[in-house]
Amino acid sequence: MELRTSVRALVEFVMRSGDLDNRTAAAPERAMQEGSRMHRQLQSAAGGDYRAEVPLQLSYVLTDLVNSKRDSVNDKSERVEEAGKPTEAADRGEIRRDLIADPDALWVTLEGRADGIYTGTIPFDEKNCTVLPDAESGMLLPAVLPDWEQEEAVTIDEIKTTYRRLSRMKAPEPVHLAQARCYAYMYACENAEEVMHIRMTYCNLASQELHYYYERMTFEALDKWFRELMKEYERWARFLLEWQKTRDKSIGAMSFPYEYRAGQRELAAGVYQTIIKGRKLFLEAPTGTGKTLATVYPSLKAIGEGRAQKLFYLTAKTVTRTVAENTMELLRERGLRCKNVVITAKEKICVLEKPECNPDKCPRALGHFDRINDAMYELLTGSDNFDREAILACAERHNVCPFELSLDMSLFSDTILCDYNYLFDPHAYLRRFFAGGETRGAYLFLVDEAHNLVDRGRDMYSAQLTKEEFLKVRRRVKEVYPQLSKKLERCNKALLELKKRLQGNGRSDGQEFWSRNALDHILFLEQEEIETVVMTANAAAEEIAQIQEKRRIDEAKGKKKRSEAEEEVQEELLEFYFDLLHFLLMAEGLDDHYVNYARILPDGSTQLVLYCVDPGRKLRECMDRGTASILFSATFLPIQYYKSLLGGAPEDYEVYAQSVFDPERKGLFIASDVTSRYQRRSPEEFRRIAAWIAEIVQQRHGNYLVYCPSHSFLRSVADAFDEAYVDGEQITSARQRERMDETMREEFLARFEKIRDDRTFVGFGVLGGVFSEGIDLKNDALIGVIVVGTGLPQVCAEREILKNYFDQRGESGFDFAYRYPGMNKVLQAAGRVIRTAEDVGVVALLDDRFLTAPYRQLFPREWTSYEETDVGHIGSRVERFWNEWL
Repeated sequence: MELRTSVRALVEFVMRSGDLDNRTAAAPERAMQEGSRMHRQLQSAAGGDYRAEVPLQLSYVLTDLVNSKRDSVNDKSERVEEAGKPTEAADRGEIRRDLIADPDALWVTLEGRADGIYTGTIPFDEKNCTVLPDAESGMLLPAVLPDWEQEEAVTIDEIKTTYRRLSRMKAPEPVHLAQARCYAYMYACENAEEVMHIRMTYCNLASQELHYYYERMTFEALDKWFRELMKEYERWARFLLEWQKTRDKSIGAMSFPYEYRAGQRELAAGVYQTIIKGRKLFLEAPTGTGKTLATVYPSLKAIGEGRAQKLFYLTAKTVTRTVAENTMELLRERGLRCKNVVITAKEKICVLEKPECNPDKCPRALGHFDRINDAMYELLTGSDNFDREAILACAERHNVCPFELSLDMSLFSDTILCDYNYLFDPHAYLRRFFAGGETRGAYLFLVDEAHNLVDRGRDMYSAQLTKEEFLKVRRRVKEVYPQLSKKLERCNKALLELKKRLQGNGRSDGQEFWSRNALDHILFLEQEEIETVVMTANAAAEEIAQIQEKRRIDEAKGKKKRSEAEEEVQEELLEFYFDLLHFLLMAEGLDDHYVNYARILPDGSTQLVLYCVDPGRKLRECMDRGTASILFSATFLPIQYYKSLLGGAPEDYEVYAQSVFDPERKGLFIASDVTSRYQRRSPEEFRRIAAWIAEIVQQRHGNYLVYCPSHSFLRSVADAFDEAYVDGEQITSARQRERMDETMREEFLARFEKIRDDRTFVGFGVLGGVFSEGIDLKNDALIGVIVVGTGLPQVCAEREILKNYFDQRGESGFDFAYRYPGMNKVLQAAGRVIRTAEDVGVVALLDDRFLTAPYRQLFPREWTSYEETDVGHIGSRVERFWNEWL
């Protein structure tokens, strides 16, 4: 049984201790990007006998099995590490192979990539270096071996980049040195080296200053150190390896929990084949096809067969995550042994009113890492389901951060249920699995309601800078951080140049912001035209990074007293810093999938925007971190549109799962005499729409939902309906408000829990809003949905940019920017009414545009039968439908 882990993950897990403090850890992606650039620069300048990015691997058999096997390896046992001292690499490797071949052996495979390896004499920098004490004697190396730098030995070079002032560093970080020692040990095992040299190379990213730490270790010392490290990890490794046996055995015995629905077996087989081929599957699966179970079940089977290690179930909303949780619990009730963690957003699970991840603000942050492993082990050995409640309870018992506990439990979980952000967001993704640009992991990604990922992707990969924010922050920090103030002023001036260009083109009138042409106040920019802004913003970001690093060092030394002015500006400065870093990170990845522009906002401020019009490439890069991806939705039409914008390749698969529901149980009616077009909006049209609604709901008592294209439209229609038809007894109504908290949303949905057969309730919601997808009102909780309008997004600069962008690439820009997103909202809303095979209900589409070919072509297969009608006939048509079923 094998457990695979990276060197970095191992040392970071085993060696962590102390406080949880995220005050200066807010820009890991930015630091990684800058660090990668510096890595490449240092590696290219290292010389001819230097190999960069060298992959290393080591298979390590857990210690008690090594000891128990000694007597059974015949005379080889005499050559195996007396006093922990192996002899030749060939003997070590031969014995290791014997042990690994044993079916009872438990072993850990370590993988990593050394930044560099010198195979000749290493350059020795006497000015900018520190020689570490000898690992065995504790003496400084020159006293042990005066000419050690001339010794012929292989040197592991481990490069670390930082914004810290290197003069303040007295020694390498223990975790960094441990990583380098692991690489040295792995190389020595493979190549029979008796002595290894280690060089820790630290580089300041702002000044490019270098400092080196040198260490010499014999294999004996390395071996002793490494075995002590692995001893700390052994209880975790042993548990995981034994658990893997238990899990795989249960998965092997697991059968599908129900009789397959029509097409469900084929659907599950398609998911399994996609995993085998290592591709992506874009799956349109209408409500009722059992898509959650049909995707989770074959994924678990693949894990049980060793084709993957972890399953990530990614959702846009909590309600869909609950469906996945219920599916896992269903399989667990039928014998599945599978450890599952639910990652809840920090803001929702934090014990403080506002997350403050530092020991000054949160008592749980103080000494968090000293207690966290015990909390994890308790959870790991006591339960298979690490849901929100379990995480909160365990975190309270051990006085640790519940959010960090949930992230740590993901390391030991087989399935991880979380938001899209934890794979796709450039700042929030799970670095413990996906960082470092390493080869793809053995991960499976199930992306639920994946139609939401298009706009989410655009939001995640777009960025903005506002000139007035620079001016505001500059004024705030002028007295406290004068050097930063100067750098902010330079960026402000660069943005001012863009503002002057906008004004020169007559684009300065903020009050008349949206003219008939939404692009009138847009100044399109080539990448080279924003380089000055990027350069000055980068200098400001580096200055803020050094300010924050100094704060961290001062706090570590106990120097926590600061001026009142520093403390007042800190929170605002950090928030600005995060926005600045996001902009710089996106600027690094600009390509032809972006449109860059400056604009004047309605309040007169100037904004520079990096707009990711096509997020497909970036989403694909994220999914390429795993083995296979299954993206599914009940509304995925047209499939080629979604496949293109969600990172699909030509060789990836598309499947349309036929609905298992009887289409005759849904009455589908399309209005020929009303519309939501802007030019037709009038009190008369709103009254006609209200009459349509009344004619439908008066044919049978029950609960109905009416979806309108906007809050303003909703108010007009709901007012007309309430005035003419709501009597407070036979017909009542409620409406979605513009800002509803969780309690208000629950109260609105609770109105549908009452099954009404003697009165009628009409709820009004916004198309594309919180009540138009993700809610599950089964049976008679909802018997009718009325959709007003085609759901077209409002005309704005971003939508017009999308339209022009795709027109220029030979696509239908209007479809990509307006019709397809709008129709998805319609399909999602209409899908609320039929949720089970027993449901019966009506769907009315109130807009004559639905009768035109461009919209009919987007109807799902089960919509082949519909009735075209008007307000004068809809009542009798609906009455006839209900008479056939009641």
